[in-house]
Amino acid sequence: MRLPLLHVISPQGLADDTRFAKAAASMQRACGPELAIHIRDPGASAGLLYDLAAPLASRADASGGWCVVNERTDVALAAGAQALQLGHRALPLEVVRQTVGERLPLGVSVHSEPEVCEAAKAGANYVVLGTIFRSPSHASAPPLGTAALSSCRDSGVPVVAIGGIDAERAAPVLAAGASAVAVLSAVWEADDPVAAAVDLLDRLAAERRDR
Repeated sequence: MRLPLLHVISPQGLADDTRFAKAAASMQRACGPELAIHIRDPGASAGLLYDLAAPLASRADASGGWCVVNERTDVALAAGAQALQLGHRALPLEVVRQTVGERLPLGVSVHSEPEVCEAAKAGANYVVLGTIFRSPSHASAPPLGTAALSSCRDSGVPVVAIGGIDAERAAPVLAAGASAVAVLSAVWEADDPVAAAVDLLDRLAAERRDR
């Protein structure tokens, strides 16, 4: 499994977000195989999620990148997504694996080193670990810091770091042991979300080359 370097999480309120689909498509064209776009909105209908995910998944097929559907196994399979992300609302990984088999990589959202190890033992293909730095979207969650990434180097599962990561923190997070980085506000709160994604990816790619 080849894990994209940059994971961009969709903003909340997808039903009312008129710019997301266009911006996400532009990011796919600009970032190619190193971009994973996550479709995540617990309040959205299956139909809306499918309508957003299907064209993104089709373009990801062509570029080598990923469209990741969060939580919704049905939508991920119907849309032809490249991966499925499981959070606390989702069915257990073992149950989902019985449904999807090896058709999709399965990611698990985790919040500590023990949870990383547990997910690895359960057969996760990758984990999303956070919150690394204090984040407005998880203001009450104590930040784990980059030490958590270093401690998970030998977990046997690739770690995607999330939480408070911006352009300045992206490369150091990769250097600390993350396999990839996930962002939300660093892209969607930028004046130019596509340019912000490209800048983040450039910094991550440079860090990986320098290792």
